[in-house]
Amino acid sequence: MNNAVLQPKPWYREFWPWFLMSLPATAVIAGVATVVIAIQSADGMVVGDYYKAGLAINQTLARDDAAYAMGLTATINSKDGMLLLNLGGRLPHYPDQLSLTLAHPTRSGLDQALTLVHAGGSHYRVALPAMPAGKWQLHLADDTATWRLSGIVHTPLNQPVTLSASTVLPPQGD
Repeated sequence: MNNAVLQPKPWYREFWPWFLMSLPATAVIAGVATVVIAIQSADGMVVGDYYKAGLAINQTLARDDAAYAMGLTATINSKDGMLLLNLGGRLPHYPDQLSLTLAHPTRSGLDQALTLVHAGGSHYRVALPAMPAGKWQLHLADDTATWRLSGIVHTPLNQPVTLSASTVLPPQGD
């Protein structure tokens, strides 16, 4: 017969204490990672004065309706590092400059405002800025802000994109 007594292993050599300690440790690491992400990427979606922003929507809709009434369209293309725009519709005259806003849907720090210069006839041009690939919202307006065209473009610009005016109709009552 064997008189040797089995000695239990110390706790730190067992599997279950380490497994049970790993669960709360994982939660702590995830919490720290969440705090770091929240500090590094501020949420730019909240407007400080939401009432004034709401009132400005009516002016924006009026600009969209003005573009619709004039039948405006814009075709945007890129060539040799230039952004080319061809403006069509019933305009009394072509403005000397157009304002083009490139808005990233989730990162307001990437937004860019460009000034397109009249290049004769219905053509406008500007140097194409470096933009990360992805989805962008475009807002094209004249220099007096009387009309506006909006649309969505995916970069890089491999094919022409056409912006056309649309109008928001009031809901029909029953």
